[in-house]
Amino acid sequence: MSKQTISEQKAGPVEGPLADNERLKRESNFLRGTIEQDLQDPLTGGFNGDNFQLIRFHGMYQQDDRDIRPERAAQKLEPLHNVMLRARLPGGIITPAQWQIIDKFAEEHSLYGSIRLTTRQTFQFHGVLKRDIKLMHQTLNSTGIDSIATAGDVNRNVLCTSNPVESELHQEAYEWAKKISEHLLPKTRAYVEIWLDGEKLGQDEEPILGSNYLPRKFKTTVVIPPHNDVDIHANDLNFVAIAEGGKLVGFNVLVGGGLAMTHGDTSTYPRKASDFGFIPLAHVLEVAAAVVSTQRDWGNRVNRKNAKTKYTLERVGVEAFKAEVESRAGIPFAESRPYEFTSRGDRFGWVEGIDGKHHLTLFIENGRLLDLPNKPLKTGMLEIAKVHQGDFRLTANQNLIIAGVPAGEQARIEGLARQYGLLDDGVSEQRKQSMACVALPTCPLAMAEAERMLPAFVTDIEGLLAKHELANDAIIFRVTGCPNGCGRAMLAEVGLVGKAPGRYNLHLGGNLEGTRIPRLYQENITEPQILAELDVLIGRWSNERNQGECFGDFVIRVGVVAPVIDSARDFYAA
Repeated sequence: MSKQTISEQKAGPVEGPLADNERLKRESNFLRGTIEQDLQDPLTGGFNGDNFQLIRFHGMYQQDDRDIRPERAAQKLEPLHNVMLRARLPGGIITPAQWQIIDKFAEEHSLYGSIRLTTRQTFQFHGVLKRDIKLMHQTLNSTGIDSIATAGDVNRNVLCTSNPVESELHQEAYEWAKKISEHLLPKTRAYVEIWLDGEKLGQDEEPILGSNYLPRKFKTTVVIPPHNDVDIHANDLNFVAIAEGGKLVGFNVLVGGGLAMTHGDTSTYPRKASDFGFIPLAHVLEVAAAVVSTQRDWGNRVNRKNAKTKYTLERVGVEAFKAEVESRAGIPFAESRPYEFTSRGDRFGWVEGIDGKHHLTLFIENGRLLDLPNKPLKTGMLEIAKVHQGDFRLTANQNLIIAGVPAGEQARIEGLARQYGLLDDGVSEQRKQSMACVALPTCPLAMAEAERMLPAFVTDIEGLLAKHELANDAIIFRVTGCPNGCGRAMLAEVGLVGKAPGRYNLHLGGNLEGTRIPRLYQENITEPQILAELDVLIGRWSNERNQGECFGDFVIRVGVVAPVIDSARDFYAA
């Protein structure tokens, strides 16, 4: 920990016995642990002791297939341990050459053979056995990709608005996303030594993250208004691009957003990010480091459920946190520059950029690229990657943009997309506005289905919209298998949060711009009960709404739920 400042003495860290994660980080030798030795252990397919947690800092989670867990237990076998890896891909841009390499690895070395596009604007491998983990990292490294700090108590993959249309502004914002990512990365050589057989060069130092790293995970975005496609209020640190004459001049900085909570614990809640003010480009990296280091020193290392930045702001006060950031960065925040969000989600189909290039956004349901019957999505992406001359841009909404297509190549790219089921004119607006986390069978935290239940459930919602003569309308619908927030249900108009198998908490009242948290409407109810509630509410929306009024605004205006104004204080209010 750094030497305490005056303000830290007044508003500093929480006193008490440290959480055990603090011990394991302190004893890990800068995230090395005994991971190398564990890789040689043939007696288990998993990782032992602290290594189970430490591999997260290297971008992996240990999982198993929960569908077959009972069967393996009956045979006196351990669970089929494997890892999920999340790549580091700031801004979500990947080349066709890189895509072909990750496709080959997924095909040959994953239990499921799929590539999963995630809400963190990157891709995940699922089901990689211990024997192939080192090969996975070396394969990624050979093409310029790694998984450093995509999980664990560090700054994770930096998101950036997927906006190839305004190419010059987007390029500037994307470059800042990359710079921020690199600046906040762990400096330990543990990743290089363990996975890439790198040389051991001596003592490590972590000038920004500290020897014990952060109290909890930390998420950062760069967003270009008016499109809030990265859902800034789900993230700890957000840089809102401010442009003049089409050129980036600086950022408004928003701090302390986050969606995770714990069932039954009212000291946990989703929270919107607080606006700190405007900074010029020259001070971006200093401010980023100052926010991170303030959270590093002031965050709760006693109770991990209250360790995120949002809880630090609520405990010490927004102004005290902001003042400390200004002191550490050596710059005062100026008054925020005007901006507004008018949309989020992704714009599907073809759009033309100001540079004359064309961009095709594909809807990938749940982000799962897999060869399905009569819909070989993964093969289709591989065939496109073999001929595409631009790049691919993964979105924070689990979709994919084929970017930089010359006019003469549009017909060929669209033909391939249609041939392999990647482009389907029959996909409804409702389906495009729906999203789920992975949940069962691989996520160990899942309490209920999400990805696997979403397709059929969306079909049911489509039926309700058609029944009430709203077939051309859509509701932002999201479902998560647990309250950790990966599917961003706490920024949806209708958000389901898994409570138990087949049961969910139903939240209502988010908005189209992603600037309002929905309120709990019904607790621990079944899918049929949810649909029955939505049937009544959608019927009312059809009959009583104002011109152009979205579902989330409607349920608040007519009093179905009260708006969440300050989630720290009224999220659980009746």
